[in-house]
Amino acid sequence: MVETRRLPVVRAVVLTALFVLPLAGVFGAPALAQQDAEPTPEAVSDAEPRALDLRVRRAAGPIEIDGVLDDPAWREAAEAPVRWEYLPGDATPAPVETEALVTFDREHLYVAFRAHDPEPQKIRANLMDRDSIGTFVQDDHVVFLVDTFNDERRAYQFRVNPLGVQADAFNSDVDQTEDWSFDLIWQSAGRIGADGYVVEIAVPIKQLRFPRVDGEMTWRMTFERSWPRSVRHRISESRRDRNRSCGICQFSTVTGFQELESGRNLEVDPTLTVTRTDRRADFPRGDLVDGGEELEPGITARWGLTPSLSLTATVNPDFSQVEADVAQLAVNERFALFFPEKRPFFLEGADVFNTPFNLVFTRTVASPDWGVKLTGKQGKSTIGIFATRDAVNNLLIPGNQGSRFAFVDDEVDTAVLRYRRDVGERSSVGFIYAGREGDGYHNRVAGIDGFFRLTQKDQLELHLVGTRTLYPLAVAQRFGQPTGSFDGEAFRIVYTHFSREWIWQLFYHERGPEFRADAGFEPRIDNKARIASLQRRFWGNDETWWDRVSLGLYLRSTDDFSGQLTDEDIEIWGDLSGPLQLYLNPSYTRSKRFFAGTLYEELDEVSLYGEIQPGGRLKATGFFNSAETIDFANNRPADQLLLQP
Repeated sequence: MVETRRLPVVRAVVLTALFVLPLAGVFGAPALAQQDAEPTPEAVSDAEPRALDLRVRRAAGPIEIDGVLDDPAWREAAEAPVRWEYLPGDATPAPVETEALVTFDREHLYVAFRAHDPEPQKIRANLMDRDSIGTFVQDDHVVFLVDTFNDERRAYQFRVNPLGVQADAFNSDVDQTEDWSFDLIWQSAGRIGADGYVVEIAVPIKQLRFPRVDGEMTWRMTFERSWPRSVRHRISESRRDRNRSCGICQFSTVTGFQELESGRNLEVDPTLTVTRTDRRADFPRGDLVDGGEELEPGITARWGLTPSLSLTATVNPDFSQVEADVAQLAVNERFALFFPEKRPFFLEGADVFNTPFNLVFTRTVASPDWGVKLTGKQGKSTIGIFATRDAVNNLLIPGNQGSRFAFVDDEVDTAVLRYRRDVGERSSVGFIYAGREGDGYHNRVAGIDGFFRLTQKDQLELHLVGTRTLYPLAVAQRFGQPTGSFDGEAFRIVYTHFSREWIWQLFYHERGPEFRADAGFEPRIDNKARIASLQRRFWGNDETWWDRVSLGLYLRSTDDFSGQLTDEDIEIWGDLSGPLQLYLNPSYTRSKRFFAGTLYEELDEVSLYGEIQPGGRLKATGFFNSAETIDFANNRPADQLLLQP
């Protein structure tokens, strides 16, 4: 056992200041002077509809995407006034005027925005890479989301700034995700004028999935604007209810889409990679010897079988165009770091394979010779199937105290089947099988899961998984794994309550000592975790200088299957949003950690993240963390200081 250590006086003073300042605002601290003061919102009657019912017409003529709304087709487009602020206001009238327009033809869905601005010189607009969402949200921009199945579960998201820069994502209310790795091919243009800016968007119909129906279709859509000034105002055409945990269910309905065919379009991407490696036999003085050229042809193809079902196949795919991973700090880490998938073949329909446990992580397919994938939705059923052959068996060996990698130079076949069925209002049940087979090796995973929205504020999530694994003998002996076939299991249950003032969650999960998910990413096993979290939110008004203050409590206790306590955390935290886009997030945690036979107690950690953006081209952020921790390489107490300006 290690010696008990007290929280240093300096840390205690810092901690007190971090929490007293936000609390002072809650109980009526004097208002700070704000720059760029916005109009005071008026009271709104609850009798007014919260969402719109729009009827859209087919475009009367061609539309050129140039940021100028002079095409005659826009005159007959459906119009949605974007006039309700949902952050920081709560369904209050928007401080600026915005109109969204929507129409369509056989080839495209068209959306346009007129974003008026009383001070257009303050519009924030910069050129940047696509999907650079951390930078993108600092600019003025407009957003629309569309639920083409009208099932209130998933939606395509499109964002455009005043210069036409794009960002797109796929949102899921079922999985509570916003996936920015998702990409479609679409057009946008923006133009800044004397009274604001205009954005035009054209999304090819063949890029969208939707049900095959006779007659008219009704889609759910929402139209939003982000207006960042002293604070970032987020505005929508619908009045959001903070007592509803779902987002897509609060979209407006748009009726009138008809005679749309995504077409059985065939997309073919051939590749040819040529490499030559020259070597200097007598280093460093010898001559380079020509190694000769090696040619690697490849091809990837996508075929839209139906408007909602697509087939993708690849042979010897080339991934050289994929951008590098974002750097992560790997110092003093026990478990493998997670890096998101970026390869186009695997990103196609990736949301279909999401499960509460991470049972499908396609980066385990390191060097595929070929692959085939079928994804889509028919009625209430969502299905995903993919199979690959990999030239290398890439294994993540999990454990309770750490994880390791094993690489076997043998071919391995991977097959995944995912099925999910919509039930009731915004609930679903699903099944998954993920299997990997090789020479003297297999890992077979099967599981059932369910997501149930019990009320507008409460939801329940369940997941039960069983596994069967046989490691290659050399791997089993080297990493101390069972030498025969063995079975494992995992279970998870989460209950969440989400309302305007209160958010709380009860969470239990366990992963057995012999649970393995080699096609996924589960680096830690042999644990039973009990987690409870509570958050109280305070919303500002016309007489407070702050916009929102939150106070939270997080409790976690984790044992291994022998009953040994391995992790315990008690965390108190807060956050504050205020003028000049100020955001502060302090926290204090006291922990216990069991490692290599030693239980380390009273490990104290203080952290603070802050950011402020006083102008459109100036933003300052900083992160401070001071912690009593463990030096895992030497199994001894350690102090950690992290400063990230």
